[in-house]
Amino acid sequence: MSSSRRLAAAFDLGTTTIAASLVDPATGERLARAGALNPQRAFGADVLTRLTAAADSEKLRAMQGVLAVEMERLVDELLALAGAAPAELAQVALAGNPAMEHIALALPVASLAYPPFRPLFTTGKTATTLDLGWKRELPAYLLPLPGGFVGGDLVAFLFGLAEEPARGTLYLDMGTNAEIALFDGERFLATSAAAGPAFEGGNLRCGMSALPGAVSGVSVEGDRLLLNTIAGATPRGICGSGVLETVAALLDNGIIEPSGRIRPAAEIDSNLGNRVQEVNGIPAFVLHRDASGLVFLDQDDVRALQLAKGALRGGMEILLGKAGLSLDDLSRVVLTGSFGAVLSPEVLKKVGIFNEKMVRITGFIREGALAGVERMLLLKDGRDQMEDLAQKVRVIPLSGTPLFEKHFLANVDFPKS
Repeated sequence: MSSSRRLAAAFDLGTTTIAASLVDPATGERLARAGALNPQRAFGADVLTRLTAAADSEKLRAMQGVLAVEMERLVDELLALAGAAPAELAQVALAGNPAMEHIALALPVASLAYPPFRPLFTTGKTATTLDLGWKRELPAYLLPLPGGFVGGDLVAFLFGLAEEPARGTLYLDMGTNAEIALFDGERFLATSAAAGPAFEGGNLRCGMSALPGAVSGVSVEGDRLLLNTIAGATPRGICGSGVLETVAALLDNGIIEPSGRIRPAAEIDSNLGNRVQEVNGIPAFVLHRDASGLVFLDQDDVRALQLAKGALRGGMEILLGKAGLSLDDLSRVVLTGSFGAVLSPEVLKKVGIFNEKMVRITGFIREGALAGVERMLLLKDGRDQMEDLAQKVRVIPLSGTPLFEKHFLANVDFPKS
C-alpha cells in the first residue's frame, strides 16, 4: 500500500448525531463511513439548551472535550475500515449549525444565544484540529455560517447537490435544528425552525437514534401492527422515521384525532385499542412488549411532534411568502435528515408537513450535509465554491415574529382526513 495518499475526513456535526467519512481527493472515492451519537447530548437535547450550558466556560470546554474525543475515535474507526495508516490523513473539514461549530472551537456563544443572534464568523474558518481540542494536529476547515441559526450544515447540503436550482426549489434538513432553504430564482432564502429532537427520535420516551433495534417503519394491516426495525433487530426504541410513520398510521386508523389526542381504548372499535394504555399515568400506544419492557409512543411524544411539524411548516410558509410563492408554486422539494430510513412523502402529507403537490415532487438525499463536505474536499477549488454559495444565502429570522407565530399555530393540528 502506498503511504503517499493524502486522505481527508468529512464531518457533519448534528445536534443529535455525528456522521463522518473518509475520502481520497486523488481518486474522488469515499473509502469509509461511520456515525455516532453526539456526546454533548448530556448537556441538553436541543440547540438552545446547549447554548445555555455553553455560557458557562467550564461546561463549554467540557462540551468541546467530549466532542473532540468522539471525533478522534471516529477518525480511528474510519482509518481502520479503510485499511489506511494514520499518517495518510492530511486534513479534516466539518459542517454544523452555528452552535455546533462554535462549541467545537470552544468559542463564546453569547452572540448566538442573545440578540443579535449572530455567529462570530460567517465565512469559512481555517483552523487546526488542536483548536478543536484533538490530540493530533491536522489542518481543519469549518464551513461558513450565514446566520445565527443557519449554519455550515445547510450550506453543505445545498453544495452537495451540485446543481443549478430552479426557482421554487425547497430544501429541508429535518433535524433537531430544522433548516429550510428556498431558491427564489436569484438566491437562497434560508431559515431555521427550532423543531426539537422529535424528527430524530430524540427526547421522546422511547426515542433513540437510527441504530439497530430502532423502530423505523410502522404499518397497520387489519388489526395487525407491522414493525420494521433497523438491522431487523428486536425493537428497543423508536427513531425519527418510526415516529412519523406511527403517527400517520394512528391518524389513519382513528387512534389519534386531528387535535393530537390519543383516543382511549374504549373509543376504539378495532383490536388496536388494546394497545392504548396508560404508561406512567400518560395515555400511550404500545408498539412492542417483551421481557425487557415496552416500546411506546405517548401523548407527550405526539405533542412534541406536533410542535416540531408546526415550526417546520410555519418556517416554510414564511420563506414562501418572502419569495412571493405558494406551496403549489414549488417546483421541487429536496429532503434530508438523520431519520433512520427514507421518509415517505405520503407520510409527511398525512401528518401535515407536505401538501399533495409536494408529495409528487419530493426527492430524498441521505446525509445531504456530509455529501456536501465530501464534495468540497474532492474539488480543487471546493472551498472557494463553498464560500461563493454561502454568499448567496439570505437568512430570514423567525423568532419573535408575529407572522411566524400565526403560521405555527395554524399548523399544530394534524390534517382532517
